[in-house]
Amino acid sequence: MPIHPVLRRVASALTYRDFRVLWTGAFMSSIGTWMQKVAQSWLVLTLTHSPFYLGLDAFLGELPILLFTLLGGVVADRRDRRVVLLISQCVQLSTAFALAALVYWDQVRVWHILALSSITGTAQAFGGPAYQSLLPSLVRRDDMPNAIALNSTQFNLARMIGPLLAGVALATLGSAACFALNGLSFLFVIASLLMLHVRHVAVTPTRSLAGEMRGGLSFVRHDPVILSMTFLALCTTLLASPVLTLLPVMAQSVFGLGPDGYSRLMAFSGAGAVVGALSVAWLGRFPGMGRVVLLVQIALGLVLAAFAGSRVLHLSYALIFIGSIGLMMSFSLLTSLVQLAAPNEMRGRVVSIYMMAFRGGMPLGSLAAGYFANLTSAPATLTVTGLLLSLVAAVFLARAKTVRTF
Repeated sequence: MPIHPVLRRVASALTYRDFRVLWTGAFMSSIGTWMQKVAQSWLVLTLTHSPFYLGLDAFLGELPILLFTLLGGVVADRRDRRVVLLISQCVQLSTAFALAALVYWDQVRVWHILALSSITGTAQAFGGPAYQSLLPSLVRRDDMPNAIALNSTQFNLARMIGPLLAGVALATLGSAACFALNGLSFLFVIASLLMLHVRHVAVTPTRSLAGEMRGGLSFVRHDPVILSMTFLALCTTLLASPVLTLLPVMAQSVFGLGPDGYSRLMAFSGAGAVVGALSVAWLGRFPGMGRVVLLVQIALGLVLAAFAGSRVLHLSYALIFIGSIGLMMSFSLLTSLVQLAAPNEMRGRVVSIYMMAFRGGMPLGSLAAGYFANLTSAPATLTVTGLLLSLVAAVFLARAKTVRTF
C-alpha cells in the first residue's frame, strides 16, 4: 500500500532501520519514565505537603546534568556511544527498582527519593550526550530535524500515555507499581541498543579530558549561532519548565484535584507536546527557523501566564495543551539548529554544552519556582516566569540578527 506523501514527510526518519529500532525502544522506556515522574511527584507532595520539596526533587534530579554533562560530551566523543548508553540505562533501571522496593516495604522517606533522583540525573548526564550524538549516525543530514522532532514525539506520546497509566496504577496498585514498571521499561531500550547495526568508529584522543572540554567551550563561545541557541535553550527551560514542576500544586490547590486530575493535566500537556513535535517533523528543515523559534517563544510565555491565571478547568486543559505545543516546537527547533551547526568531530561536546544549558535551566528554574511558590503562590510564580520568557524572546527578535536569519 502506498504511503501518503504527508505521512512520508512526517515520518521520513522512521524509514531508517536503526533509527526505527532505537525510537521504539526509547518510546517504551519513556512511558515508564513518565509513569514514575507522576507517581514520584505525587509521593513527594504526599510525604511533605510542600511545593518546595517538589522543586528540590526536580533540582537534585537535574543538577548532575548541569555538573557532569560537559564531561559526558567528551566521553561521548571518545568512547562507544552505545556502551555509554547501556551503562546509563542500567543505572536508571536500578534506581527505579530501588524506589519501588522502598515504597513496597513502606520504608521510603523523602531523602531516599532525593538521593535516587541525584543518581538518576548523574546517569542521564552521561547518557544524554551519547544519545543525542548517536542520532546523526542513524539518518542522513537532511533528515536530522525530522529525526529530532520524531524523537521528541515519542517522548511526548509517552508523556500523554504514561500519566494516564500512572493514574490507573496509582489508584489500583499504588506508587510502587509505577516505579517497578519504569524499571522494566528500561529493558526495551537496552534491547534496542543491542540490536543496532551502527558501529563505533574509534577516535584517538589528541588532548586530555580537560583539554577537550576547553576546546568544546571555546568552539561554542566563538560560534554565534550555537552560542545564541544555547542561551535561548537556558532561558526557555529556566522560565518554562516550572509549569510542569508546579503542576501538582496547581491541580491540588487551585482546582482541588487528586492524582487522577493531575494525570489528566499531564496528559493534555503530553498531547500538546506531541502535536508540537509532529509539526516540526512535518516542517523539516526550512529557512528562517530561528525567527520562528522566537515568535513561538513569545506566544508560549503569554499562554503560560494565561494558564497561571485561569480558574476554569476546561480552559486550563486547553491552555496547557497549547502551551505544550509551543514548548515542544521551541525545544525541537533549537535542538535541530544546534545539531545542524555542529561538526561531527565536535558534536558530543557541542551537544553536551547545549544540553548543560537546556537541562541546567530545569533544576534552577524548578528550585526557584518552588521557593517563590512557597512564599507567594504557584499561579503568581508562573505568571512572572511566563511574562519573562516572552520578554527575552522579544529582545532577541528585535536585536539578535544571527538568530533571526538562521
